[in-house]
Amino acid sequence: MNNPTDNQLLELSLELAQSVSSKQRFDGLLTAVRKFITCDAIVLLVLKGDYLQPLALQGLRRGTMGRQFVIAEHPRFLAVCQSMQAVRFEADSNLPDPYDGLVLATDGDLPIHACMGIPLYFEQQLIGVLTLDSLTPEVFDSLSQRTLALIASMASISLHTALALDLLETNIKHSKEVMRVLNEPGSQGQQSNLVGQSAAMEKLKSEIALVAPSNYSILIQGESGTGKELVAHSIHQQSTRSDEAIIHVNCAALPENLIESELFGHAKGAFTGAAQKRAGKFLIANGGTIFLDEVGELPLAVQSKLLRVLQSNEIQPLGYDSTVHVDVRVIAATNRDLKTEVEQGHFRADLYHRLNVYPVTVPPLREREGDIALLVGFFNERIKRKLGVNQLKVSSELMARLEHYFWPGNVRELEHLLSRAALKACAKVSMQDRHRQIVTLEISDCDELAPEGAEEHAKAPRELALTEQISTEQSLNLRDAVDDYQKALIKQTLHHYQGNWSQAAKHLGVDRANLVRLSKRLGIRVEKVVW
Repeated sequence: MNNPTDNQLLELSLELAQSVSSKQRFDGLLTAVRKFITCDAIVLLVLKGDYLQPLALQGLRRGTMGRQFVIAEHPRFLAVCQSMQAVRFEADSNLPDPYDGLVLATDGDLPIHACMGIPLYFEQQLIGVLTLDSLTPEVFDSLSQRTLALIASMASISLHTALALDLLETNIKHSKEVMRVLNEPGSQGQQSNLVGQSAAMEKLKSEIALVAPSNYSILIQGESGTGKELVAHSIHQQSTRSDEAIIHVNCAALPENLIESELFGHAKGAFTGAAQKRAGKFLIANGGTIFLDEVGELPLAVQSKLLRVLQSNEIQPLGYDSTVHVDVRVIAATNRDLKTEVEQGHFRADLYHRLNVYPVTVPPLREREGDIALLVGFFNERIKRKLGVNQLKVSSELMARLEHYFWPGNVRELEHLLSRAALKACAKVSMQDRHRQIVTLEISDCDELAPEGAEEHAKAPRELALTEQISTEQSLNLRDAVDDYQKALIKQTLHHYQGNWSQAAKHLGVDRANLVRLSKRLGIRVEKVVW
């Protein structure tokens, strides 16, 4: 049936309208058109930049769906895309056919046949192409331009509607994935105001303001507990991507056999236990920012795939043959010296340089002169709300001790210390009086800073690093000095907590798995003795 009547065209319109509401909307569109135009093969292609991508096909080999037809390389597609109406090619046209060897109804090259391409425009913008092929020459010649124009118009509207619905469904799915990730434990929204007025903090704020509006990859460096995650959130909120999500990934907390799946996603059945398809963190962060905390912990095999993302903005989920384009800004953080890690072969040099486009260093608390009082006020205000206390303050003696403490765990250690001290101080006051009285934190509320152990606890590690190891008579290896300092501090903390890894990690402001891994590298072991 090659010359549809007006009633048949109306029926076609209804068929197309119904097809966009189903999951097989694209295939439904082809079936509807094929009822009125006899052909052996029909393909719907969407325009993506300089190439055409098949969305649905009938009569061609299934592998055609994976092809991307660069328009400039295919004269027939070029002619159709440059036309405003249907293009019918001569049966014996010498222009190469992009479907040679792909039509199911024939083996090998296509013989003399009928070929037609219909450009699909929406609001004067080309959005796709509909191609029809028949092994019967000149079969399309009887179709009037009016008929083809009506079919093109209806197909264009259907294609645009289908694409809009697909985009809407994708956006809804993406939003659900983002909300799922943001609702995961430890992924709650972060306050991003950086508390501090010291020269070191003012410099940090200036660097953030400078680099945030750009799209550069950023490497945040600093000791554990200095607030690297807070800096990442501040960069994101001052960037052009602030309306989108920032997805946090703790690289050190991921099991090595699942890191690739977590970052890039996987197909159903890609590996044992992959019961369903799962989007990776990069796809969830599409359009926004991904924060790779403890990036130095990534295995070398995963580092190479991360490098590919930074180079080409493409990911390949496990179990997929094709790649997926993503638009993600990468912010990474580490408390390791990645330059040294590169020299020792533990971190890829090319990945380091890709991440280190703009390095940002977060100063340790001991270098933030004058910020202790501000941070104490900030944390006390937050703690009093949690505990339902009228007011919290710190005694002058405790404040002096806080300002002279070395703070190996930095800002995180200060927050945890104040939280514990507030609990102990509140325990001395009745529940009724908490809402009326001012609760004062004293040195006695802080075990770490108690007079009998404060000096040893605060100064011993520093003295070990600065006094016992530094000699003017010999050169000092910085890496060895840092390792020795960390080793002494970890051993002392483990001894203080009687070998309890969790309490030691909490005190030092690090993840327990990170502490165990670091201790193993430093040769520290805790032996259990049964009496």
